[in-house]
Amino acid sequence: MSDDELRRINAFLAGFARRRAERTVELQGGFAVFDDRFAGSWSNNQVVVDRTDAEPAALPGVVDEVMGERPFRVASVLDDDFGAACVGPFERAGYRHSTYLVMLHSGPVPAARDGRTVEEVGLAALREPLAASWRTALPDADEEVIHLLVERRVTTRRGAERVRFLGSRAENGEVAAWSDLYLEPTLGIAQIEDLMTAEAHRRRGHADAVLAAGLSRAADAGCATRFLIAESDDWPREWYARRGFEVIGRGHGFERT
Repeated sequence: MSDDELRRINAFLAGFARRRAERTVELQGGFAVFDDRFAGSWSNNQVVVDRTDAEPAALPGVVDEVMGERPFRVASVLDDDFGAACVGPFERAGYRHSTYLVMLHSGPVPAARDGRTVEEVGLAALREPLAASWRTALPDADEEVIHLLVERRVTTRRGAERVRFLGSRAENGEVAAWSDLYLEPTLGIAQIEDLMTAEAHRRRGHADAVLAAGLSRAADAGCATRFLIAESDDWPREWYARRGFEVIGRGHGFERT
């Protein structure tokens, strides 16, 4: 069952990237997505390899050609085995390799957290906490880059049948923790993405409340397949595992600047 769900999830991820994009270019093995309004955003301008009919040795050249004058190169390979075969060619071409985990929620849907109300919030409410989080994560980034990273979030609205931004507010009214929720009820799939907590509000149950609300809303929408993406070498994967998520697959990322 996990293999079937992984195929469905990878198809959802590819479809999300296509719908989010301003324009796409078809390639052997996949496609490229672009958004000239956010030309500096790696996630909005990259190659997505969602098939295995390409030659791994040729892919770095394909990425170079299609990404043209952009000062960076990004490729995401959804299939684990094919991605592993691409590691050598990409690394020889100067790319950095990373892996990410596809984690499926296999536990019961958690109950709402006592004392925490999670609501749908707009980008206006998220701008300040998002910007503050990016400044912490990227202390050397200028304000133009921070602005890009915040505003590119509007493009996610096109990615799925229903897109919700969920937030848990602190006592002073600030959005303390937040995440995206992407719902495809017709496919029975939901993704929770970009779950974050503002530094001043950590360890107070806000992230748990947002996660629980996202899982509950996904279940209410008829989405039995509920998943998220986690970096393979970062601590959140363990936090998610304690909350009922299990690894069912891996994908590969390649970057060069």
